[in-house]
Amino acid sequence: MRGMKRILVWYMVGSLFIVATAPRCFAGFSLSEVMVLSPGDRHADLEKLRKFLEAKIVGERLKDLGFSPEEVRMKLNGLEDRRIHQLALHLDEMKVGGDGAAVVVIVFLVAILVVLIIYATGHRISIQ
Repeated sequence: MRGMKRILVWYMVGSLFIVATAPRCFAGFSLSEVMVLSPGDRHADLEKLRKFLEAKIVGERLKDLGFSPEEVRMKLNGLEDRRIHQLALHLDEMKVGGDGAAVVVIVFLVAILVVLIIYATGHRISIQ
């Protein structure tokens, strides 16, 4: 019976490791027709991108990477309408700080793993 517990515990440890390290994949529809954007759409999308790039955190990061504000403006103006529209659409989905939920899940899984290992080795935790 004790050997079966160890096998089960190690199976769970391996399973949780595989599940925790699997990347998230997001599927979406790809357009099969050509998008026609009006000049007003380009202007609105450019303004949205400029506001994002003028944010303090983004501006500092671009400076750290060696880009001057003039270079960024030149590159932005040189983009084609379709690319500007794609960037503007995905801008709302971007998370500047990252995804905090992944950190919480990993900490939770590590805590469960520690408890399972302690239980499998026959140790007991007593709080007095």
